[in-house]
Amino acid sequence: MLAMSSRRRWAVTIGVMTGMLLAALEATVVGTAMPTIVSTLGGLAHYSWVFSAYLLTSTVTVPIWGKLSDLFGRRPVYQAGIAVFLVGSAACGLSQTMMQLVFARAFQGLGAGALVPLAMTIIGDMFTLEERAKMQGLFSGVWGLSSIVGPLLGGFITDQLSWRWVFYINLPVGIAAAVIIGLALQEPPRDQRPVIDYLGATLLTASVTLLMLVLVEGGEVAAIFTTRNLILIAAAIALFVWFVRVEMRAKDPVIPLTLFRNRVVSVAIAVGFLAGIAMFGAITFVPLMAQGVLGATATQAGTFLMPLMLAWVASSIVGGRLLIKVGARPLVLVGLVLLMAGLGAMAMFNAETSHALLLTELGVIGAGLGLTMLTLLIASQHSVRREQLGITTSLNQFSRSIGGALGVALLGALMVSGLTANLRTAALQPNAPLTATEADKLAENPNALVEPSARARISPQVLTILQTSLASALRTTFLICAIVVAISFFLALMIPGGKIESAGAATGEEFVMAEMTTIDAEHEPCCD
Repeated sequence: MLAMSSRRRWAVTIGVMTGMLLAALEATVVGTAMPTIVSTLGGLAHYSWVFSAYLLTSTVTVPIWGKLSDLFGRRPVYQAGIAVFLVGSAACGLSQTMMQLVFARAFQGLGAGALVPLAMTIIGDMFTLEERAKMQGLFSGVWGLSSIVGPLLGGFITDQLSWRWVFYINLPVGIAAAVIIGLALQEPPRDQRPVIDYLGATLLTASVTLLMLVLVEGGEVAAIFTTRNLILIAAAIALFVWFVRVEMRAKDPVIPLTLFRNRVVSVAIAVGFLAGIAMFGAITFVPLMAQGVLGATATQAGTFLMPLMLAWVASSIVGGRLLIKVGARPLVLVGLVLLMAGLGAMAMFNAETSHALLLTELGVIGAGLGLTMLTLLIASQHSVRREQLGITTSLNQFSRSIGGALGVALLGALMVSGLTANLRTAALQPNAPLTATEADKLAENPNALVEPSARARISPQVLTILQTSLASALRTTFLICAIVVAISFFLALMIPGGKIESAGAATGEEFVMAEMTTIDAEHEPCCD
């Protein structure tokens, strides 16, 4: 653990929480301002790329930032990440065309990849296991608060000032975070000149970028497997195989492959990847369910996620306090059971399901996510040496992000395909109120379910068919999410049992557990 006074540690905590708030708000504030941005700049065809460009670059750079912090120290790398993010924010605000905004958002995302993983890494450096476990509620609270305040703040800034201030507001907040970190965070000097694995970093970035280009496409299942996308997938796989071969020989690899011999780290990454599919699936498709099937407004649909976020925060606080007492595996397993139960219940909803029951089910999902994600992160951090803390923390977030991107792409494609099939089946029924051609048009552009004006122009009979078809497709989506979580449950059984010994917290010592004597030597953590 870094030797710092209590005052300095809390000052750094405020600094990293401020940086995390930037990243958390960016995910919600911009979405509220986008209709106004489109009306000002035009370029509706590039609408989705304002989000996709940011998602792509912020995901690709996460492991790179984590490794750089292990090599050069947390403070300079974190400040560099904030600087890149702020330059991108300024460029977004100055954009005169939609294409300029897309490129600025991509640059902004390059810096955003540093904000959350390095914040959690710095916390892992400064605090003991007990302190980190108790503090996680603060960081979960940042995300919960941003999910509630973000849309309101985005709307207020857009209406009262200008959409450009949605991006400019990042500048004073980010500068404050960078200054606090620069003044308060103390690190031991690094005498050795780091060896940078340039080839490994390039190959990893290229491979993940090609994969993300496929995942952000969306559309039906058939659209994902076009010739273009199959070529991109093949190229991504080839580059990744090359990357692995390079990492096996590199003196100081970007991602040390020996890290995966650590059972806690490898299981946490695998479970995080699968849980990320379910997490982003729920966050993405619940508002669509609320608007399209239940007839809620956009504002009401946003409130459906509040129980999920609030339960996430509450379970993180409870889980942090229980982690020392009961160990990692029971908390992860309980979290996954809750997540599976919530998603399974969502797979049985229909237009008659009460709002109270749906909100309860979403609260169960949030509680499961809070227990699972928090425990996996702290367990991974506690199982490695300090010099691997940055890359380990980054890989945790990276696996969730990739899982989420993959999940949203595939689940979205399956949902669209299911909706199309359901509508076509309905059109073939005797005396159907719509033709097969009309069914195909509705499937290609089902905006009538979420746009009040378009909804009002549809006959009640067709609207009922459209709602029923969408509900059936979404039930299948939630069921697939539940099955994915069930698979992750069996993987989580591989986490070593017993309580976590706190003596090695934040010093880089491995897990010391009561039941470690029962684990075969080849399954022990790699880092002594």
